[in-house]
Amino acid sequence: MTTTPYASSPFSYVSEPPAAPNAIAELMPGVRNLLRHVQLRPDDRVLILTEHTADPVVIQAVAAGAAYEGADVRILSVPPFSPGGWDAEPSLQVEVAAVGQADVVISATWWAEVHTAPLFFDQVMAMPVRFASLHMAATAGAFLTGARFPNELFYALKQRALSRLTEAGTIRVTSASGTDLTMSGLTFAPDGGPIQTGTWQPFPYGGANFWPTHTEGVLVVEDSTFTGVPDEPVRVTLRDNRVSAIEGGAAAEQIRRRAPGGYYLRHALIGLNPKVRIAGGTQFEREKHAGAFYCGLDALTGGVAETTAPGFAHCDCQIDRPTVHLDGEPFVDRGRLLLLDDPDLREVAARFGPPDVLLDDNPLLILPARYAGGRLAPESRPLTPA
Repeated sequence: MTTTPYASSPFSYVSEPPAAPNAIAELMPGVRNLLRHVQLRPDDRVLILTEHTADPVVIQAVAAGAAYEGADVRILSVPPFSPGGWDAEPSLQVEVAAVGQADVVISATWWAEVHTAPLFFDQVMAMPVRFASLHMAATAGAFLTGARFPNELFYALKQRALSRLTEAGTIRVTSASGTDLTMSGLTFAPDGGPIQTGTWQPFPYGGANFWPTHTEGVLVVEDSTFTGVPDEPVRVTLRDNRVSAIEGGAAAEQIRRRAPGGYYLRHALIGLNPKVRIAGGTQFEREKHAGAFYCGLDALTGGVAETTAPGFAHCDCQIDRPTVHLDGEPFVDRGRLLLLDDPDLREVAARFGPPDVLLDDNPLLILPARYAGGRLAPESRPLTPA
């Protein structure tokens, strides 16, 4: 039994269909938004850190876009990173040296490079680099969908979401499959705009990331780093932000054996991008879809939740269509992000095209390139901060 509309669980770019060469023209609106998101400037030293298995058409599109803007572009192709950083001692001297010499890094990895010790978040943030990670998203599908959502419209959406979320004392997440989690002691990432020097963000942009200190309840996994889509339900019980039980057949055992010393809930994210795929999308795409939810379990270190270093067993767990309440008030209803109906946000959307098109959360209806932020609608005035 599968518990999501996603039919299988790809494990690498080798299991994703490659783009046709002429598709590069259709990727460029998304590439343009990516380059705006990293605030690309002429003469920036740009490193495209790609895995050997990534689609060359996507890499060429990103490289061509950066070169067109006057950047000094380098492409470094490396072996694939490991799931959740479980390979604790990878040889990354070349990668670290290259990242340290770049102004902008665009990482086309499958599994996140920041789950390794040499490129962990604190290491990246200590470098004068603007780092965009396309983990599981260096695909034509991702660039045709979530990447086309206009930058300024996403920033306005995220600012409005954060204004609601940061006022909440508790977040409760439930799902039809049986998830019922309540989180409190919340700290949110303040990254509401373009990537700044010394910061790392995923692309396509997509969610509000937060760290709870208290989590209670049950998580029923629909997809995870170590299992893909499980063949039977996996129930994870959390008490005081630590995992107290993992139940559910072979998939549960796969999660348990990656961290025999136990897990804690490291972070969570509520998706905000209505154009990111659900059906047909990889796990790290789907987590960013408007109204989706995922949380990252990580290994305890000597029985302690060590938040300043990798746990080397980072297991992201996906819920595609949850219901989310903030202090009892609805924020997401069965996968529908209610903020998409906000009149002020629709007014911002109208600067780029029809709000009913731009804020429609069915990504199978691909956003026409003319609405992707290349130009404002004729009647629009310059944007002001929300």
